[in-house]
Amino acid sequence: MQKAVEHFQQEIGKVRTGRASTHLLDGIQVEYYGSPTALAQVATLSVPDARSILIQPWEKSTLGEIEKAIIKSDLGLNPNNDGSVIRVPVPPLTEERRKEYVKMVKKIAEDSRVVVRNVRREANDTLRKSEKEEHYSEDDRKRAEEDVQRLTNKYVSEIDKLLAQKEVEIMEV
Repeated sequence: MQKAVEHFQQEIGKVRTGRASTHLLDGIQVEYYGSPTALAQVATLSVPDARSILIQPWEKSTLGEIEKAIIKSDLGLNPNNDGSVIRVPVPPLTEERRKEYVKMVKKIAEDSRVVVRNVRREANDTLRKSEKEEHYSEDDRKRAEEDVQRLTNKYVSEIDKLLAQKEVEIMEV
């Protein structure tokens, strides 16, 4: 269940909010000595202000490849290469685009809730089998199922809280 929450956090971290974040570039692969390599492994990424990302490659020869990779990604970002660093301005989001992102984040949240509920179902099935095979009392099984339900509620509410925070973040202008 904890892994489902952590995965949810990672997924919503990649969603644009109109504010610059290095997480926007997490999925970008750069051609580096003939093999695709994560952008973070060939350059230092930083956020100097709320509207731009600064990319400082460790080797200047990779500037062109980094720029191409960002342009090819479907993020809608236009990198500016000044010969030593790449600046990526993050344009503000339109109202329509914000609503699309909120919808997408809600879908990711629901998928995460489903994963948590599936873990609950598997745990309850295991408890029922254990009751029969290992002769636990019905009361012990019910207590354990209540504990599993409490954990499920805790993690689902954690997902809901993260979702609410992300919605506010996306919708603020």
